[in-house]
Amino acid sequence: MAARGQAPADMVLKDARLVDVLSGDVIRTNVAVFGGRVAGLGDYSGREVIDLGGRYLCPGFIDSHIHIESTMLTPPEFARAVIPLGTTSVIIDPHEIANVLGQEGINYMLKSSRDLPVSVYVMLPSCVPTTGMETSGARLDSRALEPLLGKERVLGIAEMMNYPGVLDSDPEVLAKIKLAAGRPVDGHAPGLSGRDLAAYIGAGIISDHECVAAAEAMEKLRLGMHILVREGSTAKNLADLITIVKKENAAHFSLATDDRHPVDLICEGHINYLVRLAISGGVPPVTAIRMATINTASHYGLAGLGAIAPGYMADMLVLDDLEQVSVASVFKQGRLVARDGAALPFKAGNPAGVVHGTVNIDVSSLDRLAIPAAGGRLKVIGIIPDQVITEKLVVNARIENGLAVSDPDRDILKLAVIERHHASGNIGLGFVRGVGLKRGALASSVAHDSHNIIAVGVSDGDMRLAVLELARMRGGAVAVAAGEVLASLPLPVAGLMSDRPLAEVAGASRRVTQAAAGLGCQLPDPFITMSFLALPVVPKLKLTDKGLVDVNAFKLVGLFE
Repeated sequence: MAARGQAPADMVLKDARLVDVLSGDVIRTNVAVFGGRVAGLGDYSGREVIDLGGRYLCPGFIDSHIHIESTMLTPPEFARAVIPLGTTSVIIDPHEIANVLGQEGINYMLKSSRDLPVSVYVMLPSCVPTTGMETSGARLDSRALEPLLGKERVLGIAEMMNYPGVLDSDPEVLAKIKLAAGRPVDGHAPGLSGRDLAAYIGAGIISDHECVAAAEAMEKLRLGMHILVREGSTAKNLADLITIVKKENAAHFSLATDDRHPVDLICEGHINYLVRLAISGGVPPVTAIRMATINTASHYGLAGLGAIAPGYMADMLVLDDLEQVSVASVFKQGRLVARDGAALPFKAGNPAGVVHGTVNIDVSSLDRLAIPAAGGRLKVIGIIPDQVITEKLVVNARIENGLAVSDPDRDILKLAVIERHHASGNIGLGFVRGVGLKRGALASSVAHDSHNIIAVGVSDGDMRLAVLELARMRGGAVAVAAGEVLASLPLPVAGLMSDRPLAEVAGASRRVTQAAAGLGCQLPDPFITMSFLALPVVPKLKLTDKGLVDVNAFKLVGLFE
């Protein structure tokens, strides 16, 4: 009735410059909304009429791949943070909390994200644990995942990081892919190329967010992959990848943040920031908005999302400026949920669940931080700025009293990963270059993907103190020096998230980052960089609680040459 004009619409947005992501045009029109969906475009009457005065109206933004846990916010606080920025839907992979709590963690994310002004869709974690070269808090095999596929808002299988398992036809890995049965299966295959890439795609994996260069993205695009262009807080790939986006292939690109830090949410934004970057890099504004809306909805089978047209969900943004992506107000299912940079109040549930008390360490493992010298040459993890991949370095060891020790003058620091789920006593030791500490130590319970405790430092004593402080806080990040805790960021929810608002989390994050800078660290955010030093599926050299991992060889290796 409302679509035919035989009954008044609930709301009419009058005199909008509609960003039509279906036709690729910007058209001057009115938009009628009824029952939370778009009823029609053109001349309509409504119970409420809002005159946009020629401002732009575009679909709500969709993040094609994000780990909410990496924002350090619970889903309700995340929604409060991103809805004013124009994000109305996200596709999450909860493998961070799943690696800590398994099914309980996934259920927590599903329950805590109900009835929010941001629609939260879930891709089921495919790699819990990511590999057998680390200790996670839980294991999810294909039998554990199968019943979860029937839950509301679950779309498919998340990033398949174990690409060696795919290539080797590991039965359990292939069983997880087969579970999708026509649903999307996301990829994670940094640097994979040629016949191996063809085999990986042929197994049923249809997207990738790990491209770091235009040539890599083009090869994957030509072989049928949907490219999720990533610009996160650590991995920043958008500037390189958008150089291959053109009119003929633009439908096969989406935008993803993957991991977004709370300070960056405040200072830069979310998907609105990526759209703005793409436009400034030469992508036409309508094309950039398509990459943040209809492309993603179409790829993931989200019918009725991603456009402003009859029958589509009325998730809409009013923009003051198209190229700057200045979000004035946000509508979710036809209801105003944010304006002037602030979310309107909403109620959120607080689901019961075992999400606290997840930091359990064997304190005696901290008596084994010393590294006996077994040679004169060390394998060292080399940090590459703005990337999650690392270098594999071999350097002369600094040896004192028969022990290999940190050498801050050469920026070679001891690195430790301590198992924190089962108090097993596992501890992996190594060295890293690129952190820059001159004294003290840093530690965090966020260490992708198994999220054991990771610590880096100049002295064993400060490293030990940092780890003990994390255990006392039930997780988080900490900076210490000379036996004193300088700053801390508590993350008691699974050792990954705070239960506090964005501003408080960002403030604590700034303080620990500033404390690290005071100790000599020059990384923009050392804790995010550290968190990826334990990820044994991203080249080249990483450290887990079981030891040093040569990712290219996909095996544990000795520390000394």
